[in-house]
Amino acid sequence: MSIKIVIADDHALLRQGIKRVLNFEEDLEVIGEAEDGQEALARTKMLQPDILLLDLNMPGMSGLEVARQLKAAQCPTKIIALTIHDGDNYVLELLKNGALGYLLKDVEPATLVRAIHIVNEGKPFIYPSIAERVFGSVHPEGDLAQKAREMLKDSHSERLTAREMDVLGCVAKGYSNVDIGKSLGVSEKTVKNHLTSIYHKLHVNDRTQALVYVLKNNIIHLD
Repeated sequence: MSIKIVIADDHALLRQGIKRVLNFEEDLEVIGEAEDGQEALARTKMLQPDILLLDLNMPGMSGLEVARQLKAAQCPTKIIALTIHDGDNYVLELLKNGALGYLLKDVEPATLVRAIHIVNEGKPFIYPSIAERVFGSVHPEGDLAQKAREMLKDSHSERLTAREMDVLGCVAKGYSNVDIGKSLGVSEKTVKNHLTSIYHKLHVNDRTQALVYVLKNNIIHLD
């Protein structure tokens, strides 16, 4: 079954370019387009695509407001922001309002296709250069784990272990459970157990909420 996609951007040339790229993929299908925020909202509600590729700056209604309204309407469509903005605040606001992906418009076609597949599975995907700046290293002895351990010392949440921070760091990079296991040298079952513990300690329900918690509480240092 193909992944159904709606493209929302006010530049027709860009929409057509993205559509051509995606239509080369056998398992991707562009089922609709929108040139402004209101149309993006209406088309998404009507067509119920698996993925909405959403520009942030559109006439009438911003992409962020579209995301907010789709979240409020409990629309099941997964959102990938496709934008020229690379500021940390944009990433945080989109994640808080239901987006799972964040890409810049100069993204390579292969990265866009990969992001669509990852987000369709319910996992976050952030443009690599932004993820590197915002989340830092995911190496077990890298900055992310160390900063998080320091920040969580005085947190109201239960303190995460070093290994749980390693897992959370991999989640921030969009790794699957299998990939996390390979990276850290543990089984997929162990990864799932760590995730369950992380969700419990942070009082969240899934990967995206955990990611938002990390950003919202400044566990990750934003340069």
